[in-house]
Amino acid sequence: MRLLIGAIAAAIIATVGVGVLAYSAMTDEKELRHPTQAQLRRALPELAAAELKARGHPLKSPLTCTDMAGWTARKMRVQCTGQTAAGLPVEVYGAAEKDTVTEYFTILVDGRPVVQNAPCLAADCRSED
Repeated sequence: MRLLIGAIAAAIIATVGVGVLAYSAMTDEKELRHPTQAQLRRALPELAAAELKARGHPLKSPLTCTDMAGWTARKMRVQCTGQTAAGLPVEVYGAAEKDTVTEYFTILVDGRPVVQNAPCLAADCRSED
C-alpha cells in the first residue's frame, strides 16, 4: 500500500513539474540581449573581438562602432570597423529588432564573411545554453 501511495505521489509531483515547465516555456517572453541602440553599440566591439579571436582573426586594436543611418528605437543598427593583427580590414554589422525580438550579426574580414546573420556572438551565445 505504501509503495502504491509513493508511486502516486511521485507521479503527481512529476506531472506538476512538467506542467510548471510547460507553462514557463509558453509564457516566457523572449527578450533582446541588447534592448537599446546604446547597449547594442557598447556591446558589439567586445563581442565581435572575442568572436574574431576565437575564429583566428585577433584584432590590431579595438573596433570603432557607430550608429547606422536610419536606425530607430524599434530597428537598431550598428556598424563597426577595424583591422586584424594581420592588417586585414574588418567590418561588423549588428541589428536588433524589437517587433520580432531578433538580433543578427555579420562579420566581414577582408570583404569575406566570417560570421553571417548569426543570432549571437561570443559570450552571448553561451548564455543561451
